[in-house]
Amino acid sequence: MYQLDFSNPIHVHFIGIGGISMSGLAEILLKAHFKISGSDAKSSDIIDNLISMGAIINIGQSAGNITDNIDLVVYTAAVHEDNPEYAECVRRKLPMLTRAQLLGQIMNNYKYSIAVSGTHGKTTTTSMLSQIFMEADTNPTISVGGILDSIGGNVRVGQSDYFVTEACEYTNSYHALFPYISIILNVDADHLDFFSGIDEIIESFHTFATNLPDNGHLIINGDMDCLDRVTRELNCNIVTFGISDKNNYYPVNIEADNNGHMNYTLVVNGKEQERIHLNIGGTHNITNSLSAIAAADILGIPREYVLTGLASFGGAHRRFELKGTLGNVTVIDDYAHHPTEIKATLSTAINTPHNELWVIFQPHTYTRTKALFEEFADALKGFDHVILVDIYAAREKDTGLVHAKDLAERIKELGTDARYFSSFDAVENYLLKNCKKNDLLITMGAGDVYLIGEELLGK
Repeated sequence: MYQLDFSNPIHVHFIGIGGISMSGLAEILLKAHFKISGSDAKSSDIIDNLISMGAIINIGQSAGNITDNIDLVVYTAAVHEDNPEYAECVRRKLPMLTRAQLLGQIMNNYKYSIAVSGTHGKTTTTSMLSQIFMEADTNPTISVGGILDSIGGNVRVGQSDYFVTEACEYTNSYHALFPYISIILNVDADHLDFFSGIDEIIESFHTFATNLPDNGHLIINGDMDCLDRVTRELNCNIVTFGISDKNNYYPVNIEADNNGHMNYTLVVNGKEQERIHLNIGGTHNITNSLSAIAAADILGIPREYVLTGLASFGGAHRRFELKGTLGNVTVIDDYAHHPTEIKATLSTAINTPHNELWVIFQPHTYTRTKALFEEFADALKGFDHVILVDIYAAREKDTGLVHAKDLAERIKELGTDARYFSSFDAVENYLLKNCKKNDLLITMGAGDVYLIGEELLGK
């Protein structure tokens, strides 16, 4: 594998530079005086920001974008051999790294690197940790899979030994990371276009855990049925967190305030400690916060900064994000695109003041929708009104085996008001006529469904 020499900046080209993670890595290298170029399918605010920092970026991908002065090429899991730039790099025999391999090499420059993994909750937990580090004035480097207001974007380049990032299991990319602390929030069946099933996913997380050094730390959800399988034969230190009192870190006296925000008393190794006040809702965010507290304790960050960091964290963008109000209807946007995430968002919504709950759900990928069809229907039936729009293909092609209207019909069979619309305009017109005073409206999915809420709000 090609090894970067960070004391000798070179020209690095990113295929797919506009992605939330790729753009963050490009910014880190730009600030380390590397020459950066790249390409993406469409322009965005993220790309405009990179250009303002000196990156040379082409909209559209072609072999002509691969110039003679490129020293190294970085690409994402979404780039395949038929990509014209990838094919040209192979023809020229240019050194190439995956996004995860580059991230791993960057992380190796930091003494206290933290990788946050799990099927759900990575962005929120990484953001919580980032907020704690910022409160403690540790000057961290941060790479997060969402926009975080406290750092003004998705990346922050610091000048200390602290580095925190998300670690994604898709295509086993996190196997290229060798952190000091790993967090495993949960292990669930997802990315079934790559994994054969839950057993392979569990083994993947086990392999990720083995990357920790003997003096490293694994912070893991101790309530998982697969705990022993993930942690078997590990030599590192292991700390557990969860809702049950069998864990090292767990909550008692859980309450939701009038805004639906969660509060609890922290218990560490059987001893009650401070009262934790979160600025976000959902039981799942209690467990997320417990893992962040455990990481902060390992690093010796005073608890006062943990308390203020968690209390001031209002969520990352697209994570139960308040977009505004339309008349007396509250509009929320959420990134949930897996049944477990939908149920977590529903639990948050139920604790948020409302009359009726509306959700506009955009399924993400045909593979996931087909594989978890019944689970999606079961999760969505808990809302009062469900609107389905077309499946967001992302990296896939339409198989013809599943359609969003099939899911709407199944939810209707389960007794919940559900309907399918073929256009965003039709959804907006229906909502304007049918949403009532004090209703809560959630746009949900990992695609572009958020545009419906923004259009309704006149943004």
